[in-house]
Amino acid sequence: MLRLFVGLDLAPTARERLAVLASGLQGARWVDPASYHVTLAFIGELDAAAAQNLDRELSLVKAASFDLEISGVGSFETKGKLRAIWAGVTLSKPLELLQGRVAAACARAEINLEARKFKPHVSLARFKEQPSKDRLGDWLMSNGLLRLPPWPVQDFVLFRSHLGGTGPHYEVLARYTCLQKE
Repeated sequence: MLRLFVGLDLAPTARERLAVLASGLQGARWVDPASYHVTLAFIGELDAAAAQNLDRELSLVKAASFDLEISGVGSFETKGKLRAIWAGVTLSKPLELLQGRVAAACARAEINLEARKFKPHVSLARFKEQPSKDRLGDWLMSNGLLRLPPWPVQDFVLFRSHLGGTGPHYEVLARYTCLQKE
């Protein structure tokens, strides 16, 4: 079985700038900068035949290239417990269109995606142990004005996720080129 998701790679300069934020919170398991990405659709586990069908449908997606921008930071909580901190991705019409077309390709490949509102972000850290509320608040405040220069998105990627004790490792299975900007 293959554990898959569709996403966007980050520019090397964006990876470097985000990596600088990876400190100052006890209990954080910081994401390896090589693994930074923006998820467009989490697929889950598929067999090889279903993965080939998905690849075929994704290759039919038509989307224009566009600029992607990272701005701000935030956190995800479940039942009052911190799960992750992230860098926000500015939602633009081209990004929204691409995500919708990827979701439609998944549907054509008979893959049921979670019915979750699209909130583009880059995960920076995950938590099992909770940092103090003061430390978390300080970290969010000191990094809240984060804004990286936009960079061009020229493709989207089918990733395979390999789970392990040191965190997931992502393998690029296929790249799908976006059309030139209009």
